[in-house]
Amino acid sequence: MTSPLFPSPLLATVEAENSPIVLTGVLLSLVIIYLASKIGAEIAKRLDFPPVLGELVAGVIVGVSALHLIIFPESGLSASDSVVMTILEWINHLSPAAATSIFESQSEVISVLAELGVIILLFEIGLESDLRQLKEVGYQATIVACVGVAVPFAAGTVGLMTLFHVPAIPAIFAGAALTATSIGITSKVLSELGQLKSKEGQIIVGAAVIDDVLGIIVLAVVASLAKTGEIDVTNVIYLIVSATAFLIGSILLGGIFNKTFERIVNQLKTRGNIVIPAFIFAYFMAFLGNAIHLEAILGAFAAGLVLDESDARNELDELVKPVADLVVPIFFVTVGARADLGVLNPTVPENRAGLSIAVFLMVVAIVGKIVTGWSVFGQPGINRLAIGVGMIPRGEVGLVFAGIGSASGVLSKPLEVSIIIMVILTTFLAPPFLRLAFGEPVEPPSTGEPAREQPVLGGESQPTP
Repeated sequence: MTSPLFPSPLLATVEAENSPIVLTGVLLSLVIIYLASKIGAEIAKRLDFPPVLGELVAGVIVGVSALHLIIFPESGLSASDSVVMTILEWINHLSPAAATSIFESQSEVISVLAELGVIILLFEIGLESDLRQLKEVGYQATIVACVGVAVPFAAGTVGLMTLFHVPAIPAIFAGAALTATSIGITSKVLSELGQLKSKEGQIIVGAAVIDDVLGIIVLAVVASLAKTGEIDVTNVIYLIVSATAFLIGSILLGGIFNKTFERIVNQLKTRGNIVIPAFIFAYFMAFLGNAIHLEAILGAFAAGLVLDESDARNELDELVKPVADLVVPIFFVTVGARADLGVLNPTVPENRAGLSIAVFLMVVAIVGKIVTGWSVFGQPGINRLAIGVGMIPRGEVGLVFAGIGSASGVLSKPLEVSIIIMVILTTFLAPPFLRLAFGEPVEPPSTGEPAREQPVLGGESQPTP
């Protein structure tokens, strides 16, 4: 039970007597999420698909589209639609008002855990990336990212205005949603295929990071346009400067921090002497990213890149994996759970207008990212198709665009539905397409048993056998 001396701030929105019920709902939700993720991943693996695809599909099954086991208030559903809340109401004899309050609070906790999951995922991906190789493909990744933003945005905006007569501001918003790339989903699939450290994988990851920064700037511009009809030039300049300074500064200061990190690790003698300082750094970098109005995941990724250069990296890689195994599935299952496949139903009249627009957006979303592979030059024999396919999934980033557009009132229902369809389909199509583009998975080098935490002696890591 939650200690009465230390009530969780996340539970402060509910009355004190309901806090234990919120915890009960969170625990039951986690049981469902872990069961779904493991079953989905195992089935996908046996069918020779990336396990992350199984987790996404499992999320759809337990989410708003099917079983209603994991649902969220922003989907438009209420506490009475949630199976978890139905069980809690039956056990605790809750009033409708209490049930609503508990539903909102436990959903908020799951959402925060999902955000924590993607932060740790990006920290892990940063650790697994090769900073030297990422620097080598930096200019290629920048070109890929710029093409991947410019082509879908221009084609989507112009196409909606000319073919479907959509007004300028909604068309610009929809075009902006096409620019997104879900680095979390793509990088996870690359890791599972053993291609994360390949030249293609590094270009994709680097481009996805830059694409995320560009996407944040585009989102700020279109959100400002939606609110006022004008673009806040000062805010756009601030975002460009702060994003560039943050990423470049993190990498340049990495060498200095690594020496400090190794000295700290050598001085600590208790359990967690490596992993705790590493997570302190990762969370602090994620905090900085959020504090300067960028993204927490960018800060976490930068932290992973910095620590990738440390002598403790091999131990840290193994120590972070169990933590990631606990929280990352929450993120992927909730992404699937939030995806409402009901918008694909053509028998609903309001969906029909959106379906034709959705077909157009899907074509632009796929082609606009695939062409990025052919913007790579000076790399003979590189898998251009894999690079393009790796940029396709919009995932949670695309849903953010759709959510902000919906909240602002800019998007009509058909246009909102079409954007959601585009996000769902690109998210689910990309993992198997990426698998086909790369061919057989590359087995990562065996690291043996996970290393136990040991001090880094004499500047070199000494994993215990």
